Amino acid sequence: MISIAADHRENLLGGSFMIGAMAAFAAEDALIKAASETLPTGQILILFGLGGAFVFAALAMIDGQPLFSAAVVSRTMLARVVFEVAGRLFYVLALALIPLSTATVILQATPLVVVAGASIVFGESVGWRRWGAVLLGMIGVLVIVQPGTEAFSLLSLLAIFGMIGFAGRDLASRAAPRSLSTSILGLYGFLAVFVAGALFTLWQRAPLVIPGRDAAFCLAVAVPVGVGAYALLMRAMRTGDVSAVTPLRYTRLLFGITLGIALFGERLSTNMIIGSAFILLSGLFVIWRAKTVEL
Repeated sequence: MISIAADHRENLLGGSFMIGAMAAFAAEDALIKAASETLPTGQILILFGLGGAFVFAALAMIDGQPLFSAAVVSRTMLARVVFEVAGRLFYVLALALIPLSTATVILQATPLVVVAGASIVFGESVGWRRWGAVLLGMIGVLVIVQPGTEAFSLLSLLAIFGMIGFAGRDLASRAAPRSLSTSILGLYGFLAVFVAGALFTLWQRAPLVIPGRDAAFCLAVAVPVGVGAYALLMRAMRTGDVSAVTPLRYTRLLFGITLGIALFGERLSTNMIIGSAFILLSGLFVIWRAKTVEL
């Protein structure tokens, strides 16, 4: 009974970290989308990545942590960097090119992919009901994207690729060496963002520009908000069961849609509402099943 109570407390704590991270990430998305109106995508990633890496490096040095160790170049960390680069690049492109609400809703399939991955990679017990919920969430994504119809846009695939990258990043974070602190994970995560921006800038051959006042303000605020979100996410992924904590990422859907409507005047289509409902219901069901199994 003591062990069950302790596990329950861990899941509640991890869930609180996750909800806080999702609120901060939604605010970060809105700031980056605003900055993308005047700045190239690659430059946004470069500046955002450098800013976040500087903050996490400073935090690590204050705590007396070495910025480099053998664990940093472990296979898990290398895989994490690759997923981080892919997730950040494709998702920021999605933020720049499609509505914030659309990108946010598609991203909410991430916890379902992570739950499936946790079963395959870590051997966590998921069960056929939660597998059914994962399938329902994927159907929700298809309802939103509408492949094979005139409403389908290839640009929506950017958000899907970003979602897959973030799911891989989260799973790799779970498996990362415990000797690496949140600050070190954040440092190398944001360095990966910088790498993504540099590579995309070189590929696109886009000239760098001097940020205007509004864009500079958005990025200046996005860095501390993103750092806070990242730190909370890393704590969440290391607290409690993945299958219990991760589905709370769906709260980003609520935050993102609200900001998209309030700040960018976006409107929700019928398909968007139906697809969002599928994803939301599947996430809620996974949470309920996780608690049922735990008890």
